[in-house]
Amino acid sequence: MTAPHKGVQAPANAPSPPVGESLENGILTLAMQRPERKNSLSEEMLAGLQASLEEAAANPEVKVVVIRSTGNVFCAGHDLKEMTAARAHDDRGRAYYAEMMGRCSTLMQTVVRLPKPVVAVVEGLATAAGAQLVASCDLAIATDTATFCTPGVNIGLFCSTPMVALSRNVSRKQAMEMLLTGETIDASTAKEFGLINRIVPKDYLEPVVKKYAETIASKSPLTVKIGKEAFYNQAEMSLSDAYDYCANVMVENMLARDAEEGINAFLQKRKPEWTGE
Repeated sequence: MTAPHKGVQAPANAPSPPVGESLENGILTLAMQRPERKNSLSEEMLAGLQASLEEAAANPEVKVVVIRSTGNVFCAGHDLKEMTAARAHDDRGRAYYAEMMGRCSTLMQTVVRLPKPVVAVVEGLATAAGAQLVASCDLAIATDTATFCTPGVNIGLFCSTPMVALSRNVSRKQAMEMLLTGETIDASTAKEFGLINRIVPKDYLEPVVKKYAETIASKSPLTVKIGKEAFYNQAEMSLSDAYDYCANVMVENMLARDAEEGINAFLQKRKPEWTGE
């Protein structure tokens, strides 16, 4: 499923990169592969994901990005061992913490602003910034054994940055329930809250993910890019401003070659041929 980062063949004795990559039929799979560290968002993991997503944004062959993990933990959030080690610095880690929180926030915004849909595939636990990553993705598919939590309050560190993504996915009451109690919720509750889209038995996970990704990859890449950008932009606007903005977006979209082709194909009862223009 995975390949060395950037497609470079690593020596046999070299450690695997933090993020494995595989591109097939327009679907780029990014696999966090540090199960021994619970796929935490360490310095190397943040750098690996950021680089992979930036490359995906610029690669016209990529239509959809799937983020998943190896091992039984999707992502355990920030690497607390790295964070604790920084307390030995003269400033008690202030500069390091600011840098790491900034890098994590940049990653989450990169996911949201990526001109390609991003799908999280969750097996196991997604906690703290790991739950934040799930919430930041456009879609999320989880196994029936997946669990989620924002447990910072339990260790004296409120999940304030995960709160940003969480509160934009679930209702305020549900977000505060997770943030204030720090308790773990199961996949069924996560779906009820709106944090994930689908719950799938492990044996059916791969075909379901493939179907989702292939369905999205079959659409006009230009149309999907326009739609994703508009979705997140209008969500931050007032009702009136959102309608004005989206009306203009639809005008520009109607003038695109892919819209002309898609409408003609529909009227002529044939399959459209997308050019991305």
